[in-house]
Amino acid sequence: MPESGRKRGRERIYDAERTRENILNAAETLFAQHGFAGTSVEAIAVLANHTKSLIFQYFGDKLNLYTEVLRRAHREANELRARAFAPLFEQAKSPLEASQFRAFLETAIGGLFDHLVEHPRLMRILLWEMAEGWQTYAKISTHLPTDKVEQLEHIFRQAQLAGILRSDYSPIIQLMQALQTCLSYLASLPLYQTFLPEIEAEVAPSSLAQGREYLIASVVAGIVIDSPTAS
Repeated sequence: MPESGRKRGRERIYDAERTRENILNAAETLFAQHGFAGTSVEAIAVLANHTKSLIFQYFGDKLNLYTEVLRRAHREANELRARAFAPLFEQAKSPLEASQFRAFLETAIGGLFDHLVEHPRLMRILLWEMAEGWQTYAKISTHLPTDKVEQLEHIFRQAQLAGILRSDYSPIIQLMQALQTCLSYLASLPLYQTFLPEIEAEVAPSSLAQGREYLIASVVAGIVIDSPTAS
């Protein structure tokens, strides 16, 4: 193929990827503002400055577009969690120590908190899902990338055998509850300001950092016992 033909092909691929990302960004913005049910393909097309037919050509329908928005968000979150979990996964065959597991949880929960702070539109989409009983999320959950569930369960089993955990409750639910705690705290910052305006919780980095530290400490304390039982 002549160089000019290859160049045009690369440009078409680049334009297609840019168009796809533009549509995803517009959809994410509106899903965050209005939820899945309250967002129309027409509104997405207007914001993205593309036609409805082009959106259907790229994504098929609104549910598939919503799936792709959350798939992109899940990939980013999973990459972050993979970095946090990697040190513990690498040492999964070694005896697990309380300090090691506590540090793992602190890193993981802090990462969840920071990710939500950095992705406010994702946070709002999750709040909409919560308000609507996770009905739409349940329809698409099998199409979303998942973490290394078996490895997480293995690590929590090790922690339980080592006498580190307060409960043998599902490790995945325990981590999901940590996510919900971060989500609830961050979504409630305007409410806290209503009662305590002098704190300036939503805008002051120092207040946010203090809240982050308190939240991590309280969640970890609820999962890990103070003094592991001696073997």
